[in-house]
Amino acid sequence: MRFSQAWTIARHDMGIFRHRWGIMGPLIGLPLGVGIGFPLLVSYIIATNGGSSFATYLPQLINAFSFWFIIGAGALPTTIAAYGIVGEKVEKSLEPLLSTPTTDGEILLGKTLAALVPTILAIWAGSVLFQGLIDWASRGALGYLYYPNWEMSVILFLLAPLVCLYAIEFCVLVSARVTDVRSAQQFAGITFAPLIFVYVAGEIGFSLDTTNLLYISGIFVVLDLALFLVSRRTFHREEILTRWK
Repeated sequence: MRFSQAWTIARHDMGIFRHRWGIMGPLIGLPLGVGIGFPLLVSYIIATNGGSSFATYLPQLINAFSFWFIIGAGALPTTIAAYGIVGEKVEKSLEPLLSTPTTDGEILLGKTLAALVPTILAIWAGSVLFQGLIDWASRGALGYLYYPNWEMSVILFLLAPLVCLYAIEFCVLVSARVTDVRSAQQFAGITFAPLIFVYVAGEIGFSLDTTNLLYISGIFVVLDLALFLVSRRTFHREEILTRWK
């Protein structure tokens, strides 16, 4: 497999995505909303709960809010991955690529990178804003800077990429069975439903500490490997060219 060929495909797709507001809007809006909105909410909660007296609950609350970057990592790439396969099939722009000597693995890797790279960069950018504003809002109540810490490191550099890959691979499987982008997005949307459950659990007492985040990461490693094997067997240019109607 030639990584250079896969990266060429990824760059081509990312160049197209930049001009599509349906993709760029959520890619910019969600990390920005989380990065600004939740710190403002934390600041309001501290102001209305007596500042330092609320310090014992603040870390749990902040950790739960930071989990939204994981939810974003599962939600954002579905639109990109769906368009990269189904959208191009509908617009008749996928067939020329599938007719080239590029291998199935190189095409699949290129499509995966085209969804993975923008999503992770957007998540990281939003997290920088989030961490800085959280430190600004909570330092008085906590007496120290909450970020950076190990929990956020695991979220940004391990769990978010794993969840993103999970969503992309699932979307590849869905894209093999649907004929339009909207249907692919709707079916792929179920991938982040379990993440919403974990977020709610964090809000009501489940500890999103480093250990539990690593356990969750381990689960997604297994899921990613399983979905990779299935998606690799599903993605065949001959089937795409002749049977996807």
